[in-house]
Amino acid sequence: MVVKFGLLGTLVLHDGTEPRPVGGPKVRVLLAALLLQANRTVSRDALKEALWGDSVPASADAALANHLTRLRRLLAAVDPEGAEERLRTLAPGYQLLVHEGELDADVFEARVRAVRHAHRREDWEEVRREAALAMPLWRGTPLADLAPFADSEGPALRVHQLAEARLQALEWSFDAELQLGRHQEAVAALSTLAAEHPLREGFHRRLMLALHRSGRQADAFAVYHRLRRSLVDELGTEPGDAVQRAHQELLTGEPAPRPPAPAARTAPRPPFQLPYDGDAFTGRAAETAAIRTALGLAGPEGAGDTDDHAAGPAGATPRTRPVVISGMGGVGKTALAVHVAHRVSEAFPDGALYADLRGYCVHGARTAHELLARFLSDLGVHHDTLPDDTDDRALLFRAALAERRVLLVLDNARNAAHVAPLLPAGGPSAVLITSRQLLADLPGAVTVPLAPLPEPDQHALLAALAGADRVRREPEALADIMAACGGLPLALRIVGGRLASRPSWPLALLAKRLTPHQGRLETLTMGTFDVRQTFAMSYVAMRDGDQPLEREAARAFRLLGRAWPGHGVTPQSAAALLDVTETRAAAVLDVLADAHLVLNPEPDRYVLHDLLGEYAWGRGEEEDTGADLTAATLRLLSWYVTALATASLVATRESQSPPPLAPETGVPLSLPVFADDDAAIRWTAGELPAIRAALTRAGELGRSDMAWRLAVGLFGYAGTHWWTTEWDTCLGQAMDIARAHDDTLGQAWLHRRMAVAHGMAFRNEACLAHLRIALDLFTARGDVLAQASILGNMSSLYSQIEDAEQALVYAELSRDLYREAGNTRGEALVLIRIADARQLLGDLDQAATAIRRVIELLRTDGHRLFLATGLTKYGDILRALGRRDEAFAALTEALAIRHRMEDVGGTADCLAFTARAHHHFGEGEAARETWRTCLELARTHNLTTRIEECLKGLAALSVPA
Repeated sequence: MVVKFGLLGTLVLHDGTEPRPVGGPKVRVLLAALLLQANRTVSRDALKEALWGDSVPASADAALANHLTRLRRLLAAVDPEGAEERLRTLAPGYQLLVHEGELDADVFEARVRAVRHAHRREDWEEVRREAALAMPLWRGTPLADLAPFADSEGPALRVHQLAEARLQALEWSFDAELQLGRHQEAVAALSTLAAEHPLREGFHRRLMLALHRSGRQADAFAVYHRLRRSLVDELGTEPGDAVQRAHQELLTGEPAPRPPAPAARTAPRPPFQLPYDGDAFTGRAAETAAIRTALGLAGPEGAGDTDDHAAGPAGATPRTRPVVISGMGGVGKTALAVHVAHRVSEAFPDGALYADLRGYCVHGARTAHELLARFLSDLGVHHDTLPDDTDDRALLFRAALAERRVLLVLDNARNAAHVAPLLPAGGPSAVLITSRQLLADLPGAVTVPLAPLPEPDQHALLAALAGADRVRREPEALADIMAACGGLPLALRIVGGRLASRPSWPLALLAKRLTPHQGRLETLTMGTFDVRQTFAMSYVAMRDGDQPLEREAARAFRLLGRAWPGHGVTPQSAAALLDVTETRAAAVLDVLADAHLVLNPEPDRYVLHDLLGEYAWGRGEEEDTGADLTAATLRLLSWYVTALATASLVATRESQSPPPLAPETGVPLSLPVFADDDAAIRWTAGELPAIRAALTRAGELGRSDMAWRLAVGLFGYAGTHWWTTEWDTCLGQAMDIARAHDDTLGQAWLHRRMAVAHGMAFRNEACLAHLRIALDLFTARGDVLAQASILGNMSSLYSQIEDAEQALVYAELSRDLYREAGNTRGEALVLIRIADARQLLGDLDQAATAIRRVIELLRTDGHRLFLATGLTKYGDILRALGRRDEAFAALTEALAIRHRMEDVGGTADCLAFTARAHHHFGEGEAARETWRTCLELARTHNLTTRIEECLKGLAALSVPA
């Protein structure tokens, strides 16, 4: 495959014929940042940091989107057929797909590994061949043209790794030159490298030998003395043993004697008990690197100069901290442990011990007593001499390991106490442990948690098992299969095995059998591989455990699967589900997370893996009653109603909220606390899928009172997200439920909020119709505050359609009702309606006075969303008054608030007023640029009214004054 991406030197793309530069500094940095994490998701925040460092502008999101669009065009030129798949949008960012052999840095490192392996075998011709293939890929210092990005921590480390790999490969290649007698040919290149790297002993040693063996002894001595002087002056140290041996060769005129070989071992051959490492292992590069680092074997696999350094991997002393690979059942813990163990085994010349501890086996776990007997016997201790006491065996085992370098792989541990007697006490041995528990209480342990595989690795694993051509032919079925397996390696291996054993099966057939809740778990079994049984080991151990908290966690697991599948919970929402305190709910969730029966993707957020959710649902059906499920579900829905009402109140500071819902729980609800309107809106946006599910479930349970409150509670969210139409959908669904249950209070509130939704979207006739119905319903109920609010909205609507007289009439009616109800804040805020009407009537000074009072109030109570609206209107009034600088100051402040709150509709609104202001003051170019920015935003989010307005604004700039 042709290298399409170049990092080794200036950044380049290859179009299939020749490398071509990448234009635009930001696009270059963006491509480099994605290439450095090829086939991995890079978050939007990480990309913004790469592009702007610590100075991320307010417009970063829009600018990033533009740079990504340009990058996609460049990628299309390189790979026209695969352009759509190259740069994927994957939460929380983007992923650049790079196939094997397409990135020069990957190819280069593979060649360096080949050089290393040949060097170990002392196959000098092969060393020369592989080095000759590697070095042309190096066009210069990686990322050399991308400062300051290249100087930041992550990229700088990667550049250092690549540069070190190149120098190491060069040293190995010169070993081959010297071993093949090409001494004179090596002198020139070694002289240059020694001059470039005055403190690198490897180049100097090889240059000394090349000069000496070419008959240039004086030059060889000069190299030695120059190196020694540099080391003493710069580092205060003498040359190392390898250089000293080379110096000895110069002094004697003969090759220096090699260090004596160690005496032949009389002990039995070291044990090597690792299970078979299959050839389909895929992914886990980051986890593998973390494990190697924890074992004291950091750096490129096998890196190390076996002559100039401490004898490579076999000479490096691994750290003795135990490494715990943890994760849910079936996530690939054993496969990773065995895979890594095979690749580091050369660093442990005294053997590799393996044992399955059977921590979750139904027949009971293996004991430390029996395992210590086996391990000691494997290390040469005669069985007759073994102590009877377990602690004494542990002491003997530690003594046996004290002078040995052994790798222990302890698979499937139940808890920390299970493995503690099996751990060495210091020394050069190392331990790899796998467990479904975190083992956070294991002293000094390094934890490497495993998550499900990302999509590229899932694809690669299925391709390896079932055949690349086969999976490529049915992309839709492949996507369905991967979604059904949820990235779980065990499930993917079962699917791959089934496909491999049934070559005539289309992928679509298996995809159909893997439909959730329609036999999926029954399909995911093959021989001894069984996803359901794997989950059962963890669940049954918890359900039947000795601790009450474990049994409570098992109940929570079932309720999450049945009452809330597919959605996350927090300790607060789980407390309502379980009818316990927030503290108790947090403890229960942590027990589940520690056992990897729930995922904990972010602090205080817990969610079931899709397959675990289906298993939990089945367990709930078997073990819980329908009444238990309904009661738990209603408690959770009650929590969402109340939490959403709290968020809406913070987001809107509304003068009237719906009457509260009657409690469903015995324990008082624990609710989220929001610092400001922005926090409340962000929380609601994050919970929106769960809120929609809650609304649907409320309807299914006949709880109209919950359904309409959930829809109405999205009022605060809609202030910045009305354009998504999510609110319209929820309101319509809730109205159907309210009508079906003859819920007149719910209908009144829904008509009131539907009117607002239509008004925000400029659907003026529908808005007025709902306002009139809502006014009639609340008048019949004698609700004065509701009438005041609705009349204020009518005033706003008439201002929107530029009927100033009606707008003023309804605004004053609204003000009078607020005054009658004693609601001073509502009375003050209605001044913004009066200001709109006054502006339309041409009473600009009165309009400005009224809106200034509103702005002062909004600054005091911290309601930034309404403040932005007030500032925008104020800026427009100041424009009409000819007060340019004050107008733009107000509009700029409003726009900054909209940006901070990621308010798309409000941003478009503010941009339109700003463009009109530029046009009004004769600033044509600024007006044109602002209209274009607004138009791009409106088209991106399908804001049809704004699109028309922008086009008219741009057209007006083309008409002569």
